Amino acid sequence: MFEGPLTESIIGRARDSGILEVHTHDIRDWGLGNYKQTDDEPYGGGAGMVMRVDVIVSAIEDVMAMDERTAHRVYLSARGETLKQEKVETLASNTERLILLCGHYEGIDQRIVEGGWIDEEISIGDYVLTGGELPAMVLIDTIARHIPGVLGKEVSAHEESHSAELDRKKEYPHYTRPDVFRDIKVPDVLLSGHHAEIEKWRRANLS
Repeated sequence: MFEGPLTESIIGRARDSGILEVHTHDIRDWGLGNYKQTDDEPYGGGAGMVMRVDVIVSAIEDVMAMDERTAHRVYLSARGETLKQEKVETLASNTERLILLCGHYEGIDQRIVEGGWIDEEISIGDYVLTGGELPAMVLIDTIARHIPGVLGKEVSAHEESHSAELDRKKEYPHYTRPDVFRDIKVPDVLLSGHHAEIEKWRRANLS
């Protein structure tokens, strides 16, 4: 699932140039028995399956041992804190290495969290997905934008929607050529060359 979004465009170029490293690991590699079992029925009954604590902890510990850098471990979960730009900036500036655990089915055995093998849980919204892969890709993409060299111009990662520079508001509208398209004109101030007035207009059009 990760190959398409994380091998193309800006993220793909960043990986090719060595600015960004992304490694994926199949939980089933740590599965148990001939069928590589990774989940089991929940205690107390109920629908769905739960990812096993022994399998997940073994995977996390082995992945942590693959790199000597300190890792911040995130479980992508519907129960987690909703991802916002402030969290993205914190992770990007304070974290050298991330380990992302993608949940499946009814989730993971809670002892994985209680035992300290997860540092925090993050959600990308108040809805439920079939797995944690898409949220993990969202988190990778949005953090990668803040790594120096990933974007063409460093200012691009700062003066955009929800950034501190724009007071956490949504970015102002953008226009380009032609000046007039089907009787719809670009605002005159943007064509004026008056930088102070352009900045004033942009600030007034944050939402």
